[in-house]
Amino acid sequence: MSRETVLHSIRRAISERGVRGRFELPARPPAPTYGEGRLERFTERLVTHACSWEAIDTLEQLPDRVMAWLEGKGLPPRFAVAPPLMALPWPEIAERHCDRAGIDESVAVSLAFGGIAESGSLAMYSGPQSPITHNYVPEFHLVALFADDIRDSQEGIWEKVRATGAMPRALNLIAGPSRTGDVEQTIQLGAHGPRQVHVMVVHAKPSTS
Repeated sequence: MSRETVLHSIRRAISERGVRGRFELPARPPAPTYGEGRLERFTERLVTHACSWEAIDTLEQLPDRVMAWLEGKGLPPRFAVAPPLMALPWPEIAERHCDRAGIDESVAVSLAFGGIAESGSLAMYSGPQSPITHNYVPEFHLVALFADDIRDSQEGIWEKVRATGAMPRALNLIAGPSRTGDVEQTIQLGAHGPRQVHVMVVHAKPSTS
């Protein structure tokens, strides 16, 4: 069949049936809402992504929980920490810095911008207060997340971004440890990022007054 014959067939089909315009597409379904079940949905999805998690009452409890987690894993108390968490009451034995995570960094402790209940994903806002290397370089990633910052869907996260008045250079959506199935079709964790992700959901948000 010649090229002209094919094009003629296409033109005839378009003229007979018309082109389906955008306005004719089915309406996009509404974003899900979870109400009081938002936190439960989020943590359920976290677990399906091979994350672990725990709840803490206030951010001031974070240092003790981080140190306990590291001790339980047999890891030394050395880590990169997000600048907003640097001034928390860390014990003297904690060796920490708030710079970018170097290639030899084993652990990073971050503060999430938000969480998505629908998918169980963490939204990590890039910038001076949240070095992007903390998300990908260390083998172990511990993330603090305020329960009030969990949204029902990704649309809610973008609303939260717009409310800040400035777009970040990057907004990373993280759904658990990094993984690949390239090696003999077997899932391997930690292929190009953290091998373990532990989320600490903080129920009380600090007062801004």
